[in-house]
Amino acid sequence: MIIRGRVWKYGDDISTDVIFPGKYTYTIHDPLEMAAHSLEGLDPDFAEKVQKGDVLVGGKNFGCGSSREQAATCLKFSGIGAVVAKSFGRIFFRNAINNGLPLVQCAQAVDVIENGETVCIDIEKGELECSGGKFTFTPLPGFMLEILADGGLIPHTKKKIGR
Repeated sequence: MIIRGRVWKYGDDISTDVIFPGKYTYTIHDPLEMAAHSLEGLDPDFAEKVQKGDVLVGGKNFGCGSSREQAATCLKFSGIGAVVAKSFGRIFFRNAINNGLPLVQCAQAVDVIENGETVCIDIEKGELECSGGKFTFTPLPGFMLEILADGGLIPHTKKKIGR
């Protein structure tokens, strides 16, 4: 799985409440409507300008905070091809995989990636290329790569049981 996209770079401790504002948690259920509110408190232009395949880059502890699954859902449906960060909140990490949103943990790359540049990520090989160089990261385990390839946990499970 190769992802090539323009970078949206933010800092450390981007919480699930920043990714998808809590005020919408119980009022918005449509994933495309969720996407329209992605990062609105941090970057009001994000939802309107993000393009399919773009890459979100964060610092440490990306997706910390509540277990709000909508944070991963809104990013996937906004078109984000992958999220690269120094580290991820544990629950966000699993919610992203379950939603079919690839994650890359590569602190060295985060330090040199520039906002707006184009990066190329080979999720299976564990390679990320940007203007600052080529970086390696530990690829996700095979079962997670299968979930991503199938578009998320629900389609993956349906495929496994033959539905």
